[in-house]
Amino acid sequence: MLKHLYIGILLVTASPLSAASVVASVGGTPITDTDITARVKLMARQGNTATDNRRIALQNIIDDNVKLAYAQNFNAVPSDDDVKKELKRMNLGDLSASEREMAMNATRADIAWQIVVARTVLPTITASDEDITAERNALARQHGLPIEMTIVRLVDIPEDIANKLAKPKSCDDAMEIASKLGGAPQKFTALQYELSADIRERVAGLPKLKWSPRVDNSVLLVCETKKTKEYGDLDKIIKQNAMFKQAMFIADQQLKQLRRKAVIVINDDRYKL
Repeated sequence: MLKHLYIGILLVTASPLSAASVVASVGGTPITDTDITARVKLMARQGNTATDNRRIALQNIIDDNVKLAYAQNFNAVPSDDDVKKELKRMNLGDLSASEREMAMNATRADIAWQIVVARTVLPTITASDEDITAERNALARQHGLPIEMTIVRLVDIPEDIANKLAKPKSCDDAMEIASKLGGAPQKFTALQYELSADIRERVAGLPKLKWSPRVDNSVLLVCETKKTKEYGDLDKIIKQNAMFKQAMFIADQQLKQLRRKAVIVINDDRYKL
């Protein structure tokens, strides 16, 4: 009898869960210090190296649990095969056993949350013209659009001369106005995404036939634009992106509410949220 009891005590002592420090729990599911270490390593592989990364890792693990618990209400938890396919696409390199398990859980939660958002939030979203314009301008600044632009540029122009530039009626008119003021205007045509980042930033959202503000002693004017064949369904994609951003904002607010309702226990003062 004593021998059996002694063996039982040894088994409990050797339990992996007991060996690892339970830092927190969410909905009764324990989160260990080992879990947090694995998540920090995973974050580093994804380029996330914040100084407060262990606290962020714990918050991410808590959010994963909250997302998956909520997704079960909509039968939206992805299969292992779907999760493995996504992990393969992410190409995170060789993962240790603990890192792989953490990556599986994190990816499963992300996919599940996207499914929930697509089913419950996205159908309620309508993108306004202002939202679409803002999204188009953001895309134009960051990457450029497949739009052919004819631009007039004035360099080494004094501020007092820049202030005298009248609104032109055409490219030729812009060239004439600049020449009469003593400038040497340059006219060129290029696809927006081929422009240098600084020029692209300045012309994105700039109305046609309106001089840009003077920057680095130069002004720009877009006098003609033409959508190329590449433009295709870009408007549709831009609208979808605008709607998705709105949906994710609402989803983030919803996640905060779900987190407040969840039973979260923090056992280690270092991780108090």
